Amino acid sequence: MNTYFISGLGADKRIFSKLKLDEKINIIHLDWISPVKNESLAAYAERLSKVIDKAQPFALVGVSFGGMIAVEIAKVLKPTTTIIISSTMLSIHLPALYRFAGSLGLLNIIPAKLLKSSNKLTQNYYFGTRSGSEKTLLSKIIKDTDPFFLKWAIGSILSWQNKIKPERIFHIHGTNDKILYSKKATPDFVIENGTHFMVYQNAVEISGIINKLLL
Repeated sequence: MNTYFISGLGADKRIFSKLKLDEKINIIHLDWISPVKNESLAAYAERLSKVIDKAQPFALVGVSFGGMIAVEIAKVLKPTTTIIISSTMLSIHLPALYRFAGSLGLLNIIPAKLLKSSNKLTQNYYFGTRSGSEKTLLSKIIKDTDPFFLKWAIGSILSWQNKIKPERIFHIHGTNDKILYSKKATPDFVIENGTHFMVYQNAVEISGIINKLLL
């Protein structure tokens, strides 16, 4: 089955590099496109989805910001299965601090390039990277990210409004995720001590769940 993978904010397909999936799953990575000024997350998702082959059954797998994009695509295109990892399917499940910052428009005063800054605090605490290779990968991903896309994406998350849970959607989340944390959300699969980087760190366990859901 064609399965479209959507990476997280400031990330790319390298985040999925440790997954070991069944050969029946045809992995297709959706590459980011340039956002239109003041474009909503939902509108962006609709444009991004135009490359999906809708003539045959397909599935979606999204991580973090990519999970929110997958939710919006799923609402319109009705995939056979949607899997979101380290993400959220309802905007009310976003951390209250994020929604508060969005209401104040604080992002508007932060320079785009400043958002790309990566240091030990963001790597070790927020993303939960542990090994040297994980820190190196995260640093490379952040370095390669377009700062203007990053700022738009953060803004689109802060202003995201979604109250609809698509059909046949499954949520995988870690208990130690410090970026998208919520006491209201009830994930279908919980990864103990899983961080926001767990699709890379816990690839074996997550691969097993994806295989189970898609086959």
